[in-house]
Amino acid sequence: MIRLRGVSRVFGGRRGMVEALRDVDLDVADGEFVAVVGRSGCGKSTLLRLIAGLAAASSGEVRVGGEPVTKPRRDVAIMFQRPALLPWRSVLDNVLLPVEVFGWPRAEYRVRALELLEMVGLDGFHRRLPHELSGGMQQRVALCRALIQRPRVMLMDEPFSALDALTREELSIELQHIHMEHAATVVLVTHSIEEAVLLADRVVVLTPRPGRILTVVDVGIPRPRTLGRGAHTADAARCSAELHELLGATSGTREAASPGASRTTKSPNSRQMPGTGGF
Repeated sequence: MIRLRGVSRVFGGRRGMVEALRDVDLDVADGEFVAVVGRSGCGKSTLLRLIAGLAAASSGEVRVGGEPVTKPRRDVAIMFQRPALLPWRSVLDNVLLPVEVFGWPRAEYRVRALELLEMVGLDGFHRRLPHELSGGMQQRVALCRALIQRPRVMLMDEPFSALDALTREELSIELQHIHMEHAATVVLVTHSIEEAVLLADRVVVLTPRPGRILTVVDVGIPRPRTLGRGAHTADAARCSAELHELLGATSGTREAASPGASRTTKSPNSRQMPGTGGF
């Protein structure tokens, strides 16, 4: 569903050029849930923006559904760190915003919007304004707004990072169930290793800037998953420990990826994507 080949992104600034991503190769299968982790500033959010068509790669190619990405697509939805709800619109009207933008029949999608709100536990709140909701409830509205267009691809840029730990855990588990039901392809950027292990089929580990794929870890834990004690607690703990070790190994390596000086980190449960060239 998503294919990146040789993707790099360079930004110009007052102090010169900044290389955010370098030579990224990545395939994400239809219906797969992939999490992307890495240190701050490694290009995780830039990667999402390239897939969404909100920015163009400096080199390389980005494809979604086999087609080159040249602009935003109607079958790709994105959630940001903040819910970005319009304060003067009700919960229902915020969910229906993409429907209005795309010129789709409002009456038909109103039924779906109410079903989505009920699914995330917000039935009866459709007439409320955003300021009347908690942060977690606002993010639920943003999630419904992303789902209203039945996206083939959902891109999520740390959507729960501003929430308290309990609400974040609750929404992560809810997102897992939604993904199992709707089977969209999901790419999630997160700083939480536990969140990545809870949700993802595979976890992509990026190096410090410029972001390159250090390795990809297969989670391989049956769903549904929980953060509490369960049959697969030991497997989740091992996977989390492996990711902590990989991210810890990247400290002090900023801007160190030069030809002939790279190395590859391997582990029993991980594999490097073809063509990444190691680090």
